[in-house]
Amino acid sequence: MASKSTTQEPFSGQTTEGRRPRADAQRNLATLLRAAKEVFAEAGIDAPVRDIASRAGVGIGTVYRHFPERADLIAAVFWQEIEVCADAAELLAAAHPPFLALTLWMREFIDLASTKRGLAKALHSGDPAYDGLPSRREQRLQPAFRKLFAAAVASGDIRARIEADDFLDAAATLCMSVNGQRSGQAHQLVTLLIEGLRVAGERSQTVA
Repeated sequence: MASKSTTQEPFSGQTTEGRRPRADAQRNLATLLRAAKEVFAEAGIDAPVRDIASRAGVGIGTVYRHFPERADLIAAVFWQEIEVCADAAELLAAAHPPFLALTLWMREFIDLASTKRGLAKALHSGDPAYDGLPSRREQRLQPAFRKLFAAAVASGDIRARIEADDFLDAAATLCMSVNGQRSGQAHQLVTLLIEGLRVAGERSQTVA
């Protein structure tokens, strides 16, 4: 891929002039990033750009126009996954009791960790395109989780035996340690971690 990316914030698709693209252009960008995530998961981060364009139903020139560098595309995929995961916290909190909302959000977080594991080779390459990702994680994911965690403590479902940030870091480490050979292993292990915080005598809420 060529020189400098035209996007300032990969997750938003905002242009260098600060203008957001039209709604249809944003949808196309979201489709492109979803296709890239799928292709990277199936064929690795070095998959041909034409495969990503084909999966998204766009021309290869569209991919290069948004993401002249492959690193820009990889960063945008992970950036968007961070946003999706963070936004899910508020939606789940509004729709479910605190402990169930916390458990369901951890599933979103595990999926994010799985994406990171698939992109790890690139994300740890030292490319400056990825420099903003750690701070974005702190800005978006940690506050989202803290609210869910605090609500579950306030409801009496869990005891605050550790800080919310420490728990999230432990869950992330656990997810990254799973080799992925057994489907659902990360979900099972993190569920056990969450259950360890539950108030004694409480019955576990089953998540379908």
